[in-house]
Amino acid sequence: MSGHSKWATTKHKKAVIDAKRGKLFAKLIKNIEVASRTGGADPDGNPTLYDAIQKAKKSSVPNKNIDSAVKRGAGLEAGGAEYETIMYEGYGPNGVAVLIECLTDNRNRAASDVRVAMTRNGGSMADPGSVSYLFNRKGVVIVPKGDLAEDDVLSAVLDAGAEEVNDLGENFEVISEATDLVPVRTALVDAGIDYESADNNFLPSVQIELDEEGARKIFKLIDALEDSDDVQNVFANFDVSDDVLARVDA
Repeated sequence: MSGHSKWATTKHKKAVIDAKRGKLFAKLIKNIEVASRTGGADPDGNPTLYDAIQKAKKSSVPNKNIDSAVKRGAGLEAGGAEYETIMYEGYGPNGVAVLIECLTDNRNRAASDVRVAMTRNGGSMADPGSVSYLFNRKGVVIVPKGDLAEDDVLSAVLDAGAEEVNDLGENFEVISEATDLVPVRTALVDAGIDYESADNNFLPSVQIELDEEGARKIFKLIDALEDSDDVQNVFANFDVSDDVLARVDA
């Protein structure tokens, strides 16, 4: 998973400081609103909301925007929309499997956006279930390295249910069962270790190694998909080596 994760975390960091900042903010706010509606407005009793708020804060979303989203979701402030989660499946260039998670108040618009982005960028839609079996739902916590060694992170999270710790360069990636995400995140905090994000993601069981041209094509497709306001997450089963990633970045 390291190639995909490293690319995704680097990209997220860049999104915070570039022109896509507004779009990123909107998606983080939507996450908060839905989490608040689903599990209540108290972050201490709603781990999903807690993680959504933390992620927004790490991305410099203003506190007043966060508070408003919590209130809208809980029905304490007007203006909340009825969002639903829809998963689309497809294949990108080089046969890369793609899972597209949408959070939308307009199913037709979301379907149209996804289909257009796929067909214009060398992808094709697939029937439900034809791609999702290649992925497993996992808890993923991203931990900035700083002065930490891998053993520091491992010893903090091992008893909490973590399955593995991966070195992503500037960060460590802690993987667990989705149900162990909160205990793992809590164990890190208890050990005095700061984390960047904690999410339930779909991780691939099989990966396709891409060369530079293949990497550029799949990145272009994912960028096009994520440009839709309705697309919340894109998961894909590609892997790229560090040198390919460096050449694409350059």
